[in-house]
Amino acid sequence: MKKLLALAFLTTGLFLTGCSSVPLASQTDDAEAKLFTPISDKSVIYVYRNEFFGGAIGMDITFDGKELGGTTEKRYLRIIANPGTHIIASQAENRDSVSLKTEAGKVYYIWQEAKMGVITARTKMNIVSDLEGQRGVLQCSLVDHYQPE
Repeated sequence: MKKLLALAFLTTGLFLTGCSSVPLASQTDDAEAKLFTPISDKSVIYVYRNEFFGGAIGMDITFDGKELGGTTEKRYLRIIANPGTHIIASQAENRDSVSLKTEAGKVYYIWQEAKMGVITARTKMNIVSDLEGQRGVLQCSLVDHYQPE
């Protein structure tokens, strides 16, 4: 009976979440973003999700409360923002966020980790080093998403 109940919950979770897809940016935009070039008067923030685990589950990204787009497996967003303190959040079965104080002319990396959830995947946002971030982004494709104003 317990196995049947667990299977019912799993099936329901998969039915409700389904496979998600996100629109991709052009290959030219993706290649340009992967140069990791800083912008003198702006901050550049990469949010990437380079794992296979939970990949079919879409996770929305917000920047200072404004929805920018979402990710699935092997996808990333490149956010160009004014310097200052920003809240970057991810929504899945749970909500997780990081507060990031940015400076002009610098590049930052956030790894959006997928974790096991009860019904669907959970999310965890992690600020990572430049080297780790660049390696992760290179494994991914750029999402066509909104930019903060």
